[in-house]
Amino acid sequence: MLAGAIRRAVVAGVDLIQIREKDLEARALSECVHAAVAAARGAATRILVNDRLDVALATGAAGVHLGESSLPLGAVSEWRRETGTALMIGVSRHSLESCLQAEREGADYILFGPVFATPSKDRFGPPQGLERLARVCESVKLPVLAIGGVTEANAGSCIAAGAVGIAAIRLFQEVEDLVAVVSRLRQLNSSA
Repeated sequence: MLAGAIRRAVVAGVDLIQIREKDLEARALSECVHAAVAAARGAATRILVNDRLDVALATGAAGVHLGESSLPLGAVSEWRRETGTALMIGVSRHSLESCLQAEREGADYILFGPVFATPSKDRFGPPQGLERLARVCESVKLPVLAIGGVTEANAGSCIAAGAVGIAAIRLFQEVEDLVAVVSRLRQLNSSA
């Protein structure tokens, strides 16, 4: 099922696919990421691995995505600088202060949220809202993607607030015509 969803997302032209299979052991995760990297080969889609720098490197993934309790961003950024590795480093952040810190420590992009209410992000507290999203987007130079309760109906308000894009699970996995959804979302960005 996951492999099929990844192939559909690549065909639809999704920019980034984050492999978030936190429950998989290293070998199974590596096999999953390797298959995703192979599916994206030749496409503009980049594969990122949640938390596991080792798996990202071993599989040729484009990058790693670090949560606030993951490997220290500063250490990963320093390692990347010292080795000259072109690995993309993304982070999830939930406050303006932590976004500013991520920028100082060398992140390439920020997922900020939850912007709207969503059960999967309840543990991070109440929704941040569009006003906080706009403040983060104005305050950092990094690309900011909105996450948390983002739907096709409210994605435009995230772009209007300054986000360069959106991140979502249900929006991309639970639609009939992913190509059409991605196309409509791209139109939001080009009209902003």
